[in-house]
Amino acid sequence: MVGRVFTTLAPTPVPAPVRRAPRRRTRVLALPEARWALVSLVAFLLALSLDLGGAPAWTYGPLYALTYAAGGWEPALEGLRALREKTLDVDLLMIVAALGAAAIGQVLDGGLLIVIFATSGALEALATARTADSVRGLLDLAPTTATRLREGTEESVPTADLAVGDLVLVRPGERIGADGTVVEGAGEVDQATITGESLPVLKRPGDDVFAGTLNGTGALRVRVGRDPADSVIARIVTLVEEASRTKAPTQLFIEKIEQRYSVGVVVATLAVFGIPLAFGADLTDALLRAMTFMIVASPCAVVLATMPPLLSAIANAGRHGVLVKSAVAMERLGEIDTAALDKTGTLTEGAPEVTAVRPSPGHGVDEDALLALAAAAEHPSEHPLARAIVAAARARHLTIAPAEDFTAAPGRGVTAVVDGRTVHIGRADPTEGTEGAETTVRVTRDGTLLGTLALTDRLRADAAEATTRLTALTGTAPALLTGDHAAAAARVADATGITDVRAGLLPEDKVEAVRERQRAGHKVLFVGDGVNDAPALAAAHAGVAMGRAGSDLALETADAVVVRDELTAVPAVVDISRRARRLVVQNLTVAGVCITVLVLWDLIGHLPLPLGVAGHEGSTVLVGLNGLRLLRESAWRPE
Repeated sequence: MVGRVFTTLAPTPVPAPVRRAPRRRTRVLALPEARWALVSLVAFLLALSLDLGGAPAWTYGPLYALTYAAGGWEPALEGLRALREKTLDVDLLMIVAALGAAAIGQVLDGGLLIVIFATSGALEALATARTADSVRGLLDLAPTTATRLREGTEESVPTADLAVGDLVLVRPGERIGADGTVVEGAGEVDQATITGESLPVLKRPGDDVFAGTLNGTGALRVRVGRDPADSVIARIVTLVEEASRTKAPTQLFIEKIEQRYSVGVVVATLAVFGIPLAFGADLTDALLRAMTFMIVASPCAVVLATMPPLLSAIANAGRHGVLVKSAVAMERLGEIDTAALDKTGTLTEGAPEVTAVRPSPGHGVDEDALLALAAAAEHPSEHPLARAIVAAARARHLTIAPAEDFTAAPGRGVTAVVDGRTVHIGRADPTEGTEGAETTVRVTRDGTLLGTLALTDRLRADAAEATTRLTALTGTAPALLTGDHAAAAARVADATGITDVRAGLLPEDKVEAVRERQRAGHKVLFVGDGVNDAPALAAAHAGVAMGRAGSDLALETADAVVVRDELTAVPAVVDISRRARRLVVQNLTVAGVCITVLVLWDLIGHLPLPLGVAGHEGSTVLVGLNGLRLLRESAWRPE
């Protein structure tokens, strides 16, 4: 039963709320940076009130000292460690500036600098923690223990101890502990958190299930098919954590120039101090101007401009089932200006379904009887068409009779004895397909043709919407690159509004089609799922793999993986990437303008140290908060 499978439109699903990954939120005071910043702030406010109230110095002096110590010891230590490795850290510049201000009697101004600097550090730590929260929250989807069955006895074991081949009992209301296959029982499983399906899915023997999905009704016995460390949930966590540790090209460029810039700030500070002093300026005034210059010229906000937006976008995408493998990949997704899509498994679901049952007249067999007979003969087969026929019979609640003497011949179909009579199921000649765009299967009993079944490959319900949104994002309609023949490709193209169609392509032809666009100056996004798509995924500027049915090679090659198989997630991740890049530009602009204005003010006029501190550190805090905007649930726009 080897043959091409064609395409039909899926019925529009009834929308329903999809449960997302549980949310974990790190408490602010759980972060040591936040606790030290709070101690520094409280000490500063107490010292300030006593200082302004005319209290003796011995009452507020120790409080100012506590302000400096609590808010400055950690950045000072990090700065010294960096200095030992012959690098100059901006944290050290801030501490030196604060101590310099205190040395010339500006203790209050130096304390203000320490407090604001410590607060911005706490905000940066909070941003990192909230990004990690989004990743760790996915772990809550998987249970920590499972009921393993051995020799008729039940034992509760950690899910991490499960091995491939173990038999696991999943009771109603429990989460499934490992990816595997149902071997006994039936139940409706809510797998929205993994696949995005809005309704529970009926699972019977032979069906695959995922770790972390919720068994609603009926007890299931599941044979573990994948090590828990390699489950879908585990791969989500691993990939997003790895992405959080990478650095985007913009960030790497900033870090490359940061050292030279910091050294330049030190040299310029010495010049701002030394030159006026050489021409007779007052020592205190010269030192105060130099300390102010060091503060306002330091690139704190620039350093913080890039990674928070990109990490927030990665975390948000991960919560919604899109694994972006690195900050580099996230940045590249936002650069694409054209898209190319595979057909089978990408725009279509890649699995056949029975769309028509056509009994032959004069044999006394109606549609249900014909389908039940075909399902009985196909039941022992693992062929995709056989599974589709059996699934169609089950969907009609038909009784599937047992089959005997089952045999399968590649390319010729299957033969089995059902109720004492020989039934043969085989692919019809292509000319027998009544619509010319379907796979037709012949059902014969004792050599007599009882009828035919028509099977097609269902178009994803969101395929048209996804292509429309990609067109709106890039300004050009996506191209369809497929190895299937022209008729099947044209059917999908008509349904999705695609006009640029290339069919009958080998893997190397897909690569050439991608490179042809790139030679024309385009940055191409390629979306695919199969082994034959891996070369094109690697050749494209950015590649996205459909994860549910995607091959291991495609998943490894792609820059991002859509775990839940929601095709609209592709334009959504491109959109959030573009907004992350816009936030980076905004942050760099804010940081650059603030530094330029404050430096010129200090050099040309007289910038008060407290105002310089507030302006510089305020811009740093603003940049940090701006980068966290993409962590919000509303930042993800699948529709």
